[in-house]
Amino acid sequence: MSPPPLAIPLHDRIGDALAQLVSVLAIPVLLLAIVALLASALECGRFATESWQRRARMRRQPLRQLAARAVAAPGEAPQLALVAPTAFAAAAVRQLAAAVSARRPESAEHALADFELAAQKRLDRTRMLVRAGPAIGLMGTLIPLAPGLQALSDGDISQLASDLRIAFAATVIGLLVGTVAFALTLTRTRMYTEDLTALERAAAAVTG
Repeated sequence: MSPPPLAIPLHDRIGDALAQLVSVLAIPVLLLAIVALLASALECGRFATESWQRRARMRRQPLRQLAARAVAAPGEAPQLALVAPTAFAAAAVRQLAAAVSARRPESAEHALADFELAAQKRLDRTRMLVRAGPAIGLMGTLIPLAPGLQALSDGDISQLASDLRIAFAATVIGLLVGTVAFALTLTRTRMYTEDLTALERAAAAVTG
């Protein structure tokens, strides 16, 4: 059975509209790929700084000992918090000491909850790049293929080569961003889990 007379023209119009919409997205997607790459590089710099500070401070005094001292001597907590591995770990140390001073064990649980929330916010930056990087790379790969195939049908090999070069570059950038962000997320998750364990041991002395 042949389709209605208006079915094919309508299908073509919808297809052309979608193709034009996708072609409009080409530049924004490539710009997003560059932004994602820069964000990944920025996170690498932040991680390098954080790791260097963490190693130097943990060498002086591990967080487990630092938190235990803050709980045992709340008056020293402000000075002890200065050598905590992260800003939110320092805040947790001060909160644990305040819970001891105020004799409010429930505040120790609040300190741990605040630490976990701050750690999750820090991790969310790279977690987003883990998903967004490959997705942007895939879009940057597929969008140039349509004009590339059209150029192939027209026999324009130079245009096809240019489109494929852009597509492959977007693929590499997307995979690179996702891989780097995944590695940073795993490493930071391990570090923050170690910090949380140390703080939980100190909190147990408060609540116990």
